[in-house]
Amino acid sequence: MQPFVYDGLPSRVVFGQGTLSRLAEEIERLGSRRALVLATPQQQEQARAVLEQLGERGAGLFTEAAMHTPVEVTERAMRVVEELGVDCTVAIGGGSTIGLGKAIALRTGLPQVAIPTTYAGSEMTPILGETRDGLKTTQRTLEVLPETVIYDVDLTLSLPVGMSGTSGINAIAHAVEALYARDRNPVISLMAEEGIAALARSLPVIAADPGNAEARADALYGAWLCGTCLGSVGMSLHHKLCHTLGGSFDLPHAETHTIVLPHAVAYNAPAAPEAMSRIARALGCEDPAAGLFDLARAVGAPTALEDIGLKPGDVDRATEIATRNPYWNPREVEAEGIHRLLSHALVGRRPVSEEGAQS
Repeated sequence: MQPFVYDGLPSRVVFGQGTLSRLAEEIERLGSRRALVLATPQQQEQARAVLEQLGERGAGLFTEAAMHTPVEVTERAMRVVEELGVDCTVAIGGGSTIGLGKAIALRTGLPQVAIPTTYAGSEMTPILGETRDGLKTTQRTLEVLPETVIYDVDLTLSLPVGMSGTSGINAIAHAVEALYARDRNPVISLMAEEGIAALARSLPVIAADPGNAEARADALYGAWLCGTCLGSVGMSLHHKLCHTLGGSFDLPHAETHTIVLPHAVAYNAPAAPEAMSRIARALGCEDPAAGLFDLARAVGAPTALEDIGLKPGDVDRATEIATRNPYWNPREVEAEGIHRLLSHALVGRRPVSEEGAQS
């Protein structure tokens, strides 16, 4: 066995059905008394219900969280934090809201409770991505890791089928890249394979029967594992491409991950055969790139970047940005190959792993 380093992240996880009822108890455990509840405009009613549940421990609401954590939104939230004398934040929602909580924590040191309602996994990571002037930058620091994460399966029962599929495959992307990360280790690799398998078996069930609580629990469990992978080891080409497409072209986060992932896997396949075997095993298929593409189709997710707003003329600029300062990747990042990858993803061409040899 190769030598490795494993760092366990200091997060508290409360998992189950009906666990939202423990929120006030968890805030008290943090020693906090004035919580600011964060959400997107679309989830403000849910956030208001959480605030009412908190009673005297609820200081107020901020419901302007947005995709890719724009700095100008964070600045507005910071003014509310100061005006209300907030001593912790409660983020309920997906990656946009949890990202805002992280941005506030980075600037203030305030403790966070994250209550994910999607499968994106941001809640389990010490990673913050912020967008300023059309460019998204990321940083890794324990200062942004939520102290407590409450996973309540009941909150995911009403998650729309489309969002369930894309946020679930977004989560799978974290585990996929963990399997060929430069700093991978046996513990995280076990979590990654289990997380992929849990989501791969549960997402098609959810697409057919959205109210299936057992499948929802399985998916949330898989998302937790995949998020832990993202928080524990470095990511590679796939995440660099998605940050480029999201931050510079304002493409929706989960949908972008869903579309790009099969193509990134095809590109990396020749350089990471062991990882590809584990991904294929978790998916129950022979070819991991094709299997991921087929999973997206099976859950009704988009498979072409042109369907979510990317234009053919954008591929050149996206290639230039993504290759300017590339993440470490198991296969050399070459502009010609990345241009071909993005061109295939643009039109939704079904990839196979052997394509990586020519990409």
